[in-house]
Parts: sequence; structure tokens; C-alpha cells
Amino acid sequence: MPSLPPGVKGQTARAARGPFRTCTRFRHTRHEVAASRAGGFGASTIVPVIRMTSLLVFRRSVALLLAASLAAPSIAATAQGTATPVPQANNAKDALLITSVEQAYAAGLAAYQAGKGDEARRDFDRAVDTLLQSGADIKNNTALSAELDRVVDSINTLQLDALKQGTPLTPKDDSPVDVANDVTFPVDPNVKAQAIAELRTTQSDLPLVINDYVASYINFFSTSGRGRGTIVASLQRAGKYKTMIQRVLKEEGVPQDLLYQAVAESGFRTQALNPKSGAAGMWQFMPFGTYGLEKTGWYDERFDPEKATRAYARDIKKTYSQLGDWYLAMAAYDWGTGNIQRAVQRTGYSDFWELYRRNNLPQETKNYVPIILAVAIMAKNPQQYGLDKVVPDAALEPESIHTNYSVSLQLVADITGASLSTINELNPSLLRGRTPPDEPYELNIPAGTTALYNQRIAEIPEDKRTSWRFHVLATGETLESVALSFHTTAAEIAFTNQLDASSSLAGVNALVIPVVSSSYASAATSLSLSASGGGASSTAHAATYRVRRGDTLVNISDQFGVSVDSLVRWNHLRGRSVQLGRTLYVAEPARISHSERVSRAAGRRGRSGSIVVARGGQRGAAARGAGKSASHAHAATKPRRRR
Repeated sequence: MPSLPPGVKGQTARAARGPFRTCTRFRHTRHEVAASRAGGFGASTIVPVIRMTSLLVFRRSVALLLAASLAAPSIAATAQGTATPVPQANNAKDALLITSVEQAYAAGLAAYQAGKGDEARRDFDRAVDTLLQSGADIKNNTALSAELDRVVDSINTLQLDALKQGTPLTPKDDSPVDVANDVTFPVDPNVKAQAIAELRTTQSDLPLVINDYVASYINFFSTSGRGRGTIVASLQRAGKYKTMIQRVLKEEGVPQDLLYQAVAESGFRTQALNPKSGAAGMWQFMPFGTYGLEKTGWYDERFDPEKATRAYARDIKKTYSQLGDWYLAMAAYDWGTGNIQRAVQRTGYSDFWELYRRNNLPQETKNYVPIILAVAIMAKNPQQYGLDKVVPDAALEPESIHTNYSVSLQLVADITGASLSTINELNPSLLRGRTPPDEPYELNIPAGTTALYNQRIAEIPEDKRTSWRFHVLATGETLESVALSFHTTAAEIAFTNQLDASSSLAGVNALVIPVVSSSYASAATSLSLSASGGGASSTAHAATYRVRRGDTLVNISDQFGVSVDSLVRWNHLRGRSVQLGRTLYVAEPARISHSERVSRAAGRRGRSGSIVVARGGQRGAAARGAGKSASHAHAATKPRRRR
């Protein structure tokens, strides 16, 4: 089993694994936190979490901070402005951006102090997203980097204070161990007799027994409203992961019915997190230790259900090889292999029930194994316990695509036609709502959307994939209404999609949206990037330029900081000369193939200058009815219904 930092003897990194555990486990948790201080776990070991887009991220950030036992300033100090001062920007754009971030954070703070947790989360989310989605180079911008650190630290401080006061910003979602750990429930002789009879025909690759300890928990989960509700919720949620878990357990050579240990650990919640110990994920791995799971500033594989399941299987298989008994191995997962080995040495019994009867186990570990067995017996005999009406959630069977670029999960949702919550659920290990920029990553997307994803993502420049959006048009939408929805301008959308600003969207099914953060959009109003004396126009950057007398591609490229080759490529020029009065693209538009541009030209000729994107055609087939974007046009193609 993984060990704690040096100097911590008799404790294990598995303490307080279950979410919000109570009873004796908190005693071990306190020891471990103290040990992490003694062992030198400081701020440098914290995985930075800088995207607060969901309850999960609040949980993660809090646990990671607690695991390193950071000292936090009081909420009063934060509210009175005695925390880290707001950094000074070097230019007007950055100043506007920082102001927008501060306004969102201030709104969140006010909501927090008013006891409005949901509203506070949304405002804190907006504060961090304003920075992350601004398109600015935060890493190499001292002021913006400092502002991001300041805001995230302040938000984490508020969450820590909320936990201390017993009013966390995140709701508590108990597992069966949580609800059953402190209860004493009588043994119902009828329930026990029924369970014994059922056990004779119950098939399991994990040894199952019925005794008074197990029978009492079967009675609790069968008759108690809270106990039954927790079991039902866990078994519903299990549908998403059961097939995957059993496959991985089989591949690793351990009993497949060990999947019910995940009920005890987390209730099959991939985002479960213990705020006391920092244990996280479906299998509740601690934030330190060697499990074969990576933790970076971009992702934490403890939250990845398949990778964490494989790590669990290998961990418990190793423990079983040391202890020779599955019940002892499960107990060791809760209390620690070393502790179980010492209990066996003290008593001379390598049997879980003997250690139980002789009081050589902490109370939580005594409860832990019987609870797992009770849940397994009930789940494998659903009709006898009234669980046959439980409808498991649909299995998550995503497709994986390889990325070596950063793309926001919001954009992934847009271009696959899924909800953001679905994409988040498929990628629970991502901490910042986007894939890492400088390393390979396996991104999960809904089944059957790989071709659609590859086609649509190719239309968006790689450096825009963390901020730009993709929008399927609804009936009656215009460039102006879409621009208003996404806080950009009609001219910017038209430029990106190679439309005329005055074009009708009749026949257009979807658009690439060059989203600009609110701070930069406002900056663009007062900070025009048009060339002095003439023809550039833009919202957040100079998008087009009208050629004037004396202009050459060389001086135009110098003026806008782009290469001559780029101007030639973006504008499909056949040579190096340009015609007086011609409007040139001076920034990269959406990536549109030559054949599609020919179709656009045909559309322009056929519709008096407006760009027409006919429904159907090749893109429509891939989109499964969502239609094709404005960058995939063919005016001559007849509309066809898609399934």
C-alpha cells in the first residue's frame, strides 16, 4: 500500500477514504494531516486548480489545499481587502480585463456573505472564466498571472472558511458507508433467514457470507428510508460504470464483484472527494502516494473512472497477495495493510471475523466489510429486496480522440451536439475545463461523434479552440442576434465564416463563433486596432483591411504583424500584387477547404451577394441532422432529412 511522508509510522495513506467519513476515521485523518506538515508537504505539492466551473472543482481545490494543510486568511480579511492586492496592469486592455474579473469576484463575495451559495459559485466561476477564456497569454503576463492566483486563492479561502463553519459551498452526497457507519440496527431473524436461503443460489466470484453483522446492514438498507435511498441512488449510478469496472477487474485478475466496494467508497461517484483527507474519485485515492495515477495542473487521474479502477484493481491484488484473504484485503484498503498485518500478528488469526470479534479493528473498518457484503447480496438479489424496479443509468461508452492542443469542453459540447454536463461527465479528470495545451491527451466524446468532431474542429484555428464556439442556428436567428448571445459582433462572425456582414442566414445551418471575453470586447470599443488613416476594421483585432494607394503585401504584413505568405493563403491570391480598393483578410479565418470556397462563390452568385449554405450535403451527413456550418456550403445540394 502507498505510504505517508517520512516519519509517519502506523498510519496509511488510505485513511478517511470514504467521502465525509465520520467516527474513528477522522482520528486517522488528523494524524495524516499533521504528518503531511511534518513531511514537508507544502504549497509546491499542491496541484493548481484554476477553473471553478462546477461543484467538483470547488471540492478538488478544497481537498488539495487541506491535504497540504495550508494556512488560510479569514473571510473577514478577504472581504475587507487585506488579502493580496490587485495587481497593476501594464496596459489598458489588461486593466479592463482585471477590472472585469474583480467585478465578478466582488459579486460572488457579496453573494457568499448573503448566504447565496449557488449565486456565489456562478460569480466565482465567471471571474475565473473571464481570465481563462480571454485569449490572453496569462502564463507570460505577470499581472494577469498574479490576478489569477489571487482570485483562485481567495475563492479557496472562502470555501475553506465555509467548511469550518459547517456551511460548505458544495453539497454533501453520502455513500452507503457514510449513512450506515454510525447506526446500530437490530438483526431481523426473518431477513437473516431469507438472506441465508438466497445465498445458496447466489453466484459470485467473491466469497459471500451471512452472519449477524451482515444481516443487520441488510435490514438497515432494506427498511430504513435513508439507507434504502442511498442504495437505490448508488445502484442507479452504477449503470454508467458497471460494465467498464467488471471488464477492468477481469483484465487485472481480481473478482469482478469487488465492484461493490465502490459503493462503499463513493457510491460510484467519480467526483467524490473527502474534504478532510483529500481522498478523491470513485476509489478514493489520497492526493499523495504512488498509484500509477498522474496529477498535474491540468488533470487529476484519480477522477478518471477507468484509470482509477485499474489502479484500484492492481492495489487490492497486491494487498491480497500479502494477506491471502479478500475480506482482509478489503479491510486493509480502508485501514491500511500494515495495520491489518500487525493485528494478525497480535492475535495469530488471519481471519477478518476473528479480528472483528476480538476488537482488533477500528469501528469503521468493522463496519466496512459487512456493508460491502450486504450491498453485494442485495444487488445480486434485487427482487427479494425491492430493487428490481431500479433502473440503472445508461452506460457511458465514449469514444476517445487524441489531442495535442488545448480545446475547451464547451467547444467540444458545441461541435458534438452534446450538453456541457455530458462532456464534463465523460472527462471528470480535467481540472480546468479544457485539455492540456502542450502534451498528448485522450479526450472522451459521445459515441458516434468522432467524424463530426474531426470535421468541425478543423474549421477552428488551434489557438482559438479554448475561446471560440460553434453554434447550430435556430429558425429566425440573425448575425446580430447570434452576436448578442455570444457577446461578440456580427462583423466578427461574418468575417470568421467568410460571410458578408449584410448576408441573410437563409440556408445557413451553423456558424463558427469567434467569442471574445467581455473585458476584451469592451476594450475593443475604446482601443480600435484600425490602421491610422484608413481601412482596417475589427472588434478585438484587425480582421479586414481595404487596400489603399501605395500598399504592397509587404507593408500590409508589417502593419498587422503577419507574414506575406499568410496574406496570400488567407485571401487566395495568385501573386504578390493586390488591387486598389480590395478588402483583405489580415487575420486567420476559419479553415475552409478550396472546394468549399468554390461552393461559397457559387452561393454568392446565386443569391445576390449573400453566402448560402444549403442543408444536407456531405457535412449534413456527418452532423446527423444538425446541419453543416457556413464553412461547408454547396448551394446546388438539395435538402435531405437526416436521422
